[in-house]
Amino acid sequence: MTIPIRRLPLEQRPRERLFAFGAEALSDAELLALVLRHGLPGESAVDLATGLLTEFGGLSALAAALPEELAGRAGMGAAKTAALVAAFRLGRRAAGRVTGLHALLGPQDVAAAARPLLDSGRRERLVVLVCDSRNRVRHQVVVAEGLIDRAPVPVREVLNAVLRHDGQAFAVAHNHPSGDPEPSAADRRTTTALIDAARTVGLRFLDHVVVAGESWASAGATRTPR
Repeated sequence: MTIPIRRLPLEQRPRERLFAFGAEALSDAELLALVLRHGLPGESAVDLATGLLTEFGGLSALAAALPEELAGRAGMGAAKTAALVAAFRLGRRAAGRVTGLHALLGPQDVAAAARPLLDSGRRERLVVLVCDSRNRVRHQVVVAEGLIDRAPVPVREVLNAVLRHDGQAFAVAHNHPSGDPEPSAADRRTTTALIDAARTVGLRFLDHVVVAGESWASAGATRTPR
């Protein structure tokens, strides 16, 4: 019979261990248990977390799971699913926050800057890198998620994201969950549309990069500053 967390000695409870020894002292299952908060009758939150890690094949795969996949697992209702998805998303956003002013000098810089927001994505995600007059990244904004290759890219939302953050130049990047970074015909049409739209509103378009894991490819030539 599984012992509920509340009946464990204080020094064995995840929350108390976190405060006493720091988050690094906790296992993946213990950290997940703190997000989930509750398990099932006869199954603690740690047991539920361990089951999820086993079922999905580890933390990275669990982080990439779709909400409907999580919600279908016993013990995972809407509240727990939402909490888990939100926790993973916050982690990705924190990893992708701009902590320094990195200039985009070529497509390799676009790929490196956007990758933290694109890693582990099982759905395509479109990221806008908002830059200043010296092509230094000021903000990173996700403007679309889903089947980007099969739907019109929201050019207006891309431009609004740049203008809203007082950008003067920008690059875009999206991921190919298939693992093949080769730009599609739709990707190249997107590049043309963005070049034309940027010129209309006086912004400099830098590049459009497709990321697939550690690989990347440019769907448009990088523009040098005017």
